Amino acid sequence: MGEWKAPLSLRVRQALRVELEAFATRERRALGNLGELLVEWGFEQLKAAGSTERLLKYKIPASAAHSKR
Repeated sequence: MGEWKAPLSLRVRQALRVELEAFATRERRALGNLGELLVEWGFEQLKAAGSTERLLKYKIPASAAHSKR
C-alpha cells in the first residue's frame, strides 16, 4: 500500500504559478506532482545547507539554468 500524503497549500505569485504549470506540462507531470518533487528536493538542499541564508548563497546562476533547456 502507498504512503499517506498530507495536503499542503502554498501562495505564490501568479506569474510563478503560470511558469510552474507550463513546466509541469512540458515534463508531462501534474502541477501537484511537480510541486511535491520540488518541495522534497528543496527541503533536502535546505537541510544540507543548514539555513536558508546559506542555501541562498549557492543559487544556480541564471545563465546555467537557461542553457540546459
